[in-house]
Amino acid sequence: MYHMALIRRRAVPAAEWPYLEKEGFVKELLVLAGDGIGPEVCAQALRVVEVLIAKHQLEVRIENRAIGGASYDLCGTPLSDEVRTLAGEVDAVLVGAVGGPKWQDVSREKRPEAGLLELRKAMRTYINLRPAYCFDPLVDASSLKPDVIKGLNLIFVRELMGGVYFGEPRGVLQISAGVEKGFDTQVYTTPEIERIARAAFDLARQRQNRLVSVDKANVMESGVLWRAVVDRLHEGEYADVALTHMYADNCAMQLVRNPRQFDVILTDNLFGDILSDAAAMVTGSLGMLPSASLSDIGRPGLYEPIHGSAPDIAGQNLANPIATILSIGMALRWSLERPDLGKLVDDAVGKALARGARTRDLGGEMSTEDMGSAIVQAIGVAA
Repeated sequence: MYHMALIRRRAVPAAEWPYLEKEGFVKELLVLAGDGIGPEVCAQALRVVEVLIAKHQLEVRIENRAIGGASYDLCGTPLSDEVRTLAGEVDAVLVGAVGGPKWQDVSREKRPEAGLLELRKAMRTYINLRPAYCFDPLVDASSLKPDVIKGLNLIFVRELMGGVYFGEPRGVLQISAGVEKGFDTQVYTTPEIERIARAAFDLARQRQNRLVSVDKANVMESGVLWRAVVDRLHEGEYADVALTHMYADNCAMQLVRNPRQFDVILTDNLFGDILSDAAAMVTGSLGMLPSASLSDIGRPGLYEPIHGSAPDIAGQNLANPIATILSIGMALRWSLERPDLGKLVDDAVGKALARGARTRDLGGEMSTEDMGSAIVQAIGVAA
């Protein structure tokens, strides 16, 4: 219910996008490939989009722009005013990755990561969906035993615009000679908690009707409020959903002990960041998991793989593009109004893996481009 975007009428010159031969109602996708392996994995995702346009009646116009370090090098800021404006006008935004050692000495507000945080803020994407599921052909890729991981299908609902990443005050102060103090503020308001909890409860109703809310109410005042607000909402509107509370450290343990016990996990910004990365490795590789960052009905969604820019392998054609391709699948479901094609993409990834397609992170030897080709070929079979 948090996925319907407005359809805008835009003229699409045939010379600019040859698959669309006439003007009409089309969706718009903004691609911000970013840094490191971002351009490589986005290129493979766009190959998938091109096949869907050519053979499956997907009508979408694509714009490419810079973000992160690439944007800083181009115009001195990690998020330009043009990109900020455009991101609010399209239907979906795909981000590859941001960051790298090249920009480690840039001031914090100009670092690549600041551009992504500002983009999320500008797009008001307070709902972050991070699924963690294990494709059957990859049960042996996980560090956990196959009988523990087989059939895993959970999803994190992470609050994305509040908490310690955005709280004020924050900074580093010198308090005496040779002594500094670094501080960040973890802060949440009742409305912020209510809106993300409501999204999680709604999603739980569409799945197995089970929700685990994660906090640290035993040591954090923000956690006390978080738990109280979730409980009130549960009692008042969602009593039919089975609700469990869990401390974040226990959740981390349970993710590696028995991950299949979870269905929907509700978290704040910080815990969601950490725990979803742990869940990604449970499935076998960070290169496997997509994410969607959503706002209210009628606003565009932001889609990105959960992995970083991996500068150590950037430009070597080694990165796994699956997470980015699956992010396109999520965009098709939540913003581009083609859930049928979203399923087609997921099925194609599964078929490619079943045929033995593996990049190095999955124990194979395929290049980024080879994996993209395997999935593109599988789209025809999945159809």
